[in-house]
Amino acid sequence: NQLTGSIPAQLGNLSKLQHLVLYDNQLTGSIPSGLGNLSLLTELWLNNNQLTGNIPSALGNLSALQHLLLNNNQLTGNIPAQLGNLSNLQRLVLNNNQLTGSIPSGLGNLSLLTELWLNNNQLTGSIPSALGNLSALQQLYLSNNGLTGPIPAALGNLTNLTRLEFQSNQLMGTIPAQLGNLSALHHLFLNNNQLTGNIPAQLGNLSNLQRLVLNNNQLTGSIPSGLGNLSLLTELWLNNNQLTGSIPSALGNLSALQQLYLSNNGLTGPIPAALGNLMNLTTLEFQSNQLTGTIPAQLGNLSALHHLLLYNNQLTGSIPSGLGNLSLLTELWLFNNQLRGPIPPTFGNLSQLHTLYLSVNQLTGPIPSALGNLSNLQKLSLDNNQLRGSIPSELGRLSNLQRLDLAANQLRGPIPPTFGNLSQLHTLYLFANQLTGSIPTELGNLSKLQRLSFRHNQLTGSIPTELGNLSKLQHLVLYDNQLTGSIPTELGRLSNLQTLRLNNNQLMGSIPVQLGNLRNLTELRLVGNQLSGCIPSALRDISHNDLSRLGLLFCAPLYLPIIHR
Repeated sequence: NQLTGSIPAQLGNLSKLQHLVLYDNQLTGSIPSGLGNLSLLTELWLNNNQLTGNIPSALGNLSALQHLLLNNNQLTGNIPAQLGNLSNLQRLVLNNNQLTGSIPSGLGNLSLLTELWLNNNQLTGSIPSALGNLSALQQLYLSNNGLTGPIPAALGNLTNLTRLEFQSNQLMGTIPAQLGNLSALHHLFLNNNQLTGNIPAQLGNLSNLQRLVLNNNQLTGSIPSGLGNLSLLTELWLNNNQLTGSIPSALGNLSALQQLYLSNNGLTGPIPAALGNLMNLTTLEFQSNQLTGTIPAQLGNLSALHHLLLYNNQLTGSIPSGLGNLSLLTELWLFNNQLRGPIPPTFGNLSQLHTLYLSVNQLTGPIPSALGNLSNLQKLSLDNNQLRGSIPSELGRLSNLQRLDLAANQLRGPIPPTFGNLSQLHTLYLFANQLTGSIPTELGNLSKLQRLSFRHNQLTGSIPTELGNLSKLQHLVLYDNQLTGSIPTELGRLSNLQTLRLNNNQLMGSIPVQLGNLRNLTELRLVGNQLSGCIPSALRDISHNDLSRLGLLFCAPLYLPIIHR
């Protein structure tokens, strides 16, 4: 409903009341301590309101109470130790409040308790070992608090537990091997803590486990091959730890696996070919390790794959053409490896792809014109390779492209005028190649362009006046080419421009006074041209410039005559 106001204290007089259900309203104020007089009460549902203040310790008198739900309010203070007296309690749900202090060890006396929700509060202190006495417990949520200390080994006694979620605390110590006794467990979330030591091999005994999430800790040692026995596992998160050793081939047995995260560790050795058996896998992230060897061709069998991230490793060999069969792939990140050979033309089949990063490898050959078929592509980075040939004009068909980086290759020929069709483009990097010809005037159509760098090429002709239409441009870098003609006055319209580098070309004429309109300009480089005239005085205060090396004087300030009437 939409009830407002406070809970009347007079409800504490209803001595025969068994069910008090007021959830999903807009009730405010504190919980009346008189509710502790309702000796027959079995259910108290006050969740999803705007209640404030402490949890009354008098609620510990409700000896018949089976369900206590106070979650999703604004309750403060400690959890009353007296709640440990509620011998019939089955559900204690206090999550999403602002509770402080420690977890009372007396809660370990609640022998009928099946659910304990204390997550999303501000609780501190350690997890009481007494919680290991809750033999009926099925769900234990302590996440998103400030809990410290170790995970009690006694929790391994909770053989009915299906969910254990301790993520986002400050827990320390090792993962107890006794957790391997939790034969009913479906979800084990220990991520975002400060856990150390090895991953216990005993976790491989959790035959009902569906989600194992241990990322963002300080775990060391190798990945236990026994995890390959978890036949129901759909998610395995081991990323952002300090794991070493090789990736077990046994992980290829996890036929239900959908998400596999091993990134940001110190893993070595090859990527197991057996991972090509994981036909339900949607995400494979192995980036930022020290993996070696080739990319297994078998990964091309992962027909459900959406995300393949292998960057920042030491992978060698060629890119398997079979990856072009992954028709659902949206992200392919292979940059910063030692990959050789050509870019497979089969990548033109990846119709769902929106990110393709192949930078910083040793790839050779031409850029496949088939990449122009990737109509959903938003980011294409092929920089810092050894690619040759001309830039395919077909790339101008990529109507959703936002970033195009082909820099630091050995590309020749002209810049395709079709790039003027890339209406979503905000970054265009073609620098450090061997490009020739003029800058296409069509680039003046790129209304969203923010960064343009063509430096270190062999471009000729004049700077197109149409570049003055790029109202969002922040960086224009054209130095070290063979550009001729004058600096277009239209560049003075680029009100967002921060960097203008035209040095080391063959530009002539005067410096346009209109450049003085560029109030956001912090870097201006013009040396190494054949400029004449004087330097507009408005450019004097640009923080990074080479104007003193031009051999030109600043123009005299313009004073308007005073007319006396």
